[in-house]
Formats: sequence, structure tokens, C-alpha cells
Amino acid sequence: MRRTSTSDPRRLEADLLAELSAVYRETEEIFHGWSCQASTECCRFGITGREPYVTSIELAAVRRAIAARGGPRALQGIVRADGGSAAPDPQAKVDGGAGRRRVLPNAAERRCPMLTDAGRCAIYAARPLGCRTFYCDRASAGAPVRHHDVTRLVRKVQEVAARHEPGGDLGRPLTRALADDVAGAAGAPSRSGGARRGR
Repeated sequence: MRRTSTSDPRRLEADLLAELSAVYRETEEIFHGWSCQASTECCRFGITGREPYVTSIELAAVRRAIAARGGPRALQGIVRADGGSAAPDPQAKVDGGAGRRRVLPNAAERRCPMLTDAGRCAIYAARPLGCRTFYCDRASAGAPVRHHDVTRLVRKVQEVAARHEPGGDLGRPLTRALADDVAGAAGAPSRSGGARRGR
């Protein structure tokens, strides 16, 4: 585990974010040739039944990306607060394997808070590792990716996050981490850590 030594917390976080970016570049190399139809199905956690877990350092990257766009208020014009969607409808989960799809009500979709009404990720360059691993059924596979390689990437992110803050390596569901982050910014006690990493 690499140690980053600096007494300036902002500099330390910047160094750790640079390490995280290196892991993200490695992820892109491993998943070279993989693609997505941009259906946004994987961004609708109620449809896939899966939600990316984030560590503290991934949340810091997301927080910076939101700030770079002008902060949470700037996102209000492109991301619906009610969880509704004007984005292309992915037609939910396959129903009974017959190729037919059922439509879920907007609230049941559990839309990612970073999914814009145009059907794009508002923080695409800073999206967490779990959003980079093509877990959606609609992904077009490139070269085979070994489970060992994905596990190694997760561990690298966890190692960086462990140096970011105590318990930072413990992943939390993205929506809960974002809600806790907003509550913490408003002066409410933060609920850090807790959940196990489940990519």
C-alpha cells in the first residue's frame, strides 16, 4: 500500500484523486472494446436491481465533478429531483425471458441522481468504478475480463480510499452516499462507512 505524506489535506486529496484516476485509466484498458448502447438501464437501479457502491475517494471525485458543473443547484436544470425521467426509456427488465419488457413507474426505477433528463451522466468523467464495469445486460462485450481483474481494481480503489479517510474504503450505495453527503453539508451528522463493498 502506497503512503502519501503531506500535511495539507487538500493536497493529500488531490494526490489520492490522481491515484484514483490512474485506476480508472487501468479500468478503461481492461474493458477496452466494451461498449454500451446508452440505454441508461444501468442508471436505473430499480430496473437492474444493482447500484454501484462508492468509497470516500470516489465520492470526493463525484463531489468535485458536481462543483465543476456549478454545484447541486446547477444540476437542477438537467437532473429531475423527483426521480422522473425525460430520458429515453429503457423499457425496464426482461419479463419472463420472452424478450418483452415491462415499464416501471418512475419512482420504482430508482434513477441515478446524476442521470440527466437527456439520458446522459452529468459527471461521466468522474463516475465511480462500479459505473465503469459494464454490468448491465445490454453491454456489448469486448475481450473477456476476468473476475480477478475486477476484484484487483476494487482493491486498488479501496486502498486509495483507506488513505483518504478512516473507513473510507467501506463502500456505500451511491444514492445513500450522496444523500449523506448533502445531509453532512447541511450540518446533519454524517453516516460514514457501514456497508460492505458489493460491486
